[in-house]
Amino acid sequence: MAGKDVPVSPLAPKRQPKVPAVPGVRFATAEAGIRYKGRTDVVLVLLDDGSQAAGVFTRSKCPSAPVDWCRENLAQGKARAIVVNSGNANAFTGLKGRDSVALTAKIAAKAAGCKAEEVFIASTGVIGEPLDATKFESVLADCAKRAADGPWLDAAKAIMTTDTFPKAVSRKAKIDGHEVVIAGIAKGAGMIAPDMATMLSFVFTDAPIAAPVLQALLSKGVKGSFNAITVDSDTSTSDTLMLFSTGKARARGVPEITDPNDARLSGFKRALNALLLELSHLVCKDGEGARKFVEVRVVGAKSARSAKRVALSIANSPLVKTAVAGEDANWGRIVMAVGKAGEPADRDRLDISFGAIKVAEAGARAASYDEQAVSDYMKGEHIVVTADLGLGRGKATVWTCDLTKAYVEINGDYRS
Repeated sequence: MAGKDVPVSPLAPKRQPKVPAVPGVRFATAEAGIRYKGRTDVVLVLLDDGSQAAGVFTRSKCPSAPVDWCRENLAQGKARAIVVNSGNANAFTGLKGRDSVALTAKIAAKAAGCKAEEVFIASTGVIGEPLDATKFESVLADCAKRAADGPWLDAAKAIMTTDTFPKAVSRKAKIDGHEVVIAGIAKGAGMIAPDMATMLSFVFTDAPIAAPVLQALLSKGVKGSFNAITVDSDTSTSDTLMLFSTGKARARGVPEITDPNDARLSGFKRALNALLLELSHLVCKDGEGARKFVEVRVVGAKSARSAKRVALSIANSPLVKTAVAGEDANWGRIVMAVGKAGEPADRDRLDISFGAIKVAEAGARAASYDEQAVSDYMKGEHIVVTADLGLGRGKATVWTCDLTKAYVEINGDYRS
């Protein structure tokens, strides 16, 4: 269904945010005709000299050619350009895929006036189809000439596949009393069960932060955001999340940060983590066919790691997700998901709640159970499911969406 008109998710933001410019970052979009017709499908981002880079990528054993390229180039920590295309993932394309990435980098480097090793590349779309990189020759040079510091929603739209709305957010923070800006875009709606970050996402800041520090912040920041969401339990071959710093805030008196433990980073860390969390939530809210945003909380586990595994067991269960879609508070399916997780659990200590309504306690239906009250709650768009294992202090929260007939329709004719 990619490229076809589909209704915007009812969970989409009512108003798109105004994302401010990030000094040192310019971009432009174009129609390269990679797969879609009549819409932008490529974005070129230009970064000022001296920009630093960090990234986390899929742990899939079948990564795309762009992921291999980015991993190799990330070692030097510098970036001058980013090319992102939609419509073709350039994954499972063998030597042709690697050659395509190399040619794309060469074309982009010429347009940006930098080295090919300073170009990062990401692709999203159909797996297994060769990507004709020559299509970039006619658009990237023009993009470089037109590059501007906004609007960010244009860039977010160009990287969409089955997404129904663009995803762009921003935050401001202070380092040593001086303000810096953070802005990010993301795409993702299906094949979402990250094992590092998820889908494609690019975050930019003007804070003068060294690449190793960016890497430390990003690697830690994804744990409670992009690594805590799931739409359909499938980890993509192309998952890429990158963080770039232009350092332009240095001119406003912001000191360069070279230590991840620098106390002056506290406000920036909070802002970055909040941005990553919001972006990841937008992905769940645009889950293919989604009508409900689901928050799964597990408490009372033996450990935080155990709690997260149980939470993911619940969030990834088709039976749980279809029950939510049908507005059915079927807590028996929560019991099932807890029991199959392979983690310590005690049937007779398990409590389950939907929102603030306790439906099961001490291994049986709650004495105060009210079918009408919980049925009314399930009609909402944001559903919170809490499972208290009663075994310890471990806790975790993950986010997902419901599973509707539309998900099958979208993925049943994805290549059509």
